[in-house]
Amino acid sequence: MHVLLAAPRSFCAGVDRAIDIVERLLDQRGGPLYVRKQIVHNAHVVAGLEERGAVFVEELDDVPDGATVVFSAHGVSPAVREEAARRGLEAIDATCPLVTKVHTEAVRFAGRGDTVVLIGHAGHEEVEGTLGEAPGRTVLVESAEDVDGLDVPDPERVSYLTQTTLAADETAEVIAALRRRFPALRGPGSDDICYATTNRQDAVTAIAAECDLLLVVGSANSSNSQRLVEVAHRQGTPGRLIEDGGSIAPEWLDGVRVVGLTAGASAPPYLVDGVLTALRQRGPVTVEERESSRETTRFALPQGIEG
Repeated sequence: MHVLLAAPRSFCAGVDRAIDIVERLLDQRGGPLYVRKQIVHNAHVVAGLEERGAVFVEELDDVPDGATVVFSAHGVSPAVREEAARRGLEAIDATCPLVTKVHTEAVRFAGRGDTVVLIGHAGHEEVEGTLGEAPGRTVLVESAEDVDGLDVPDPERVSYLTQTTLAADETAEVIAALRRRFPALRGPGSDDICYATTNRQDAVTAIAAECDLLLVVGSANSSNSQRLVEVAHRQGTPGRLIEDGGSIAPEWLDGVRVVGLTAGASAPPYLVDGVLTALRQRGPVTVEERESSRETTRFALPQGIEG
């Protein structure tokens, strides 16, 4: 079996930063340390931090008054921040700076009187946080079909934003539909889909046609990981999302000679090594890395966290 290893893969700068914040707080203060929602969408990461004393909660109601709470990489709405302040919680913000950029744009666009169209997946934590920045002026669309049903106060004052972890090609279709419906549409100065999401999708696109099967390491609730599977499918290559090497069904590999392998931006690199180990248990494996771009971005830690 030959494995084409896509690069870049696994952790991005925003994920690295968020996990680093929780790990440093645990090192400095010990547990319990409360984290609202999963710090990043990966079951292995969450389990590892729980073992060290992190306590993941769905809402602030489960955090004792006066305790420290970390906001996840996906961001929170102003209402959550206000509740934390009212409760006397010490809030540490691990929101990815690229998500914060989208929040800032939502406030700016709404402040100039626009209806803000947010392209994203309903119920995703990042989307919920962004919607909360200007709830009276923001509407959510998930597909180009949703655009037809939009009813806005002023068609000349419409802006759009996007969730950072979407598929670039599908998002372009939604934006095109918005432009057809609202010719005066305005958008952000730079793309909201983050560089890491785009880079991982490009890396999959570069190898998919050569593969009999593409394996994507990531959790089911990871949007960017799900998008990588979809990118493979659009290239005509079967794709499977797996938590780790133990998730591979043997029948998937019947007749497969070339396997593509990547990992979503919230999946630890060691899980990719585990997949290679699992594949080698079936017989000889050669590995070829294909690097489509190199990432050097690093984000500073928030104030109060020792570097």
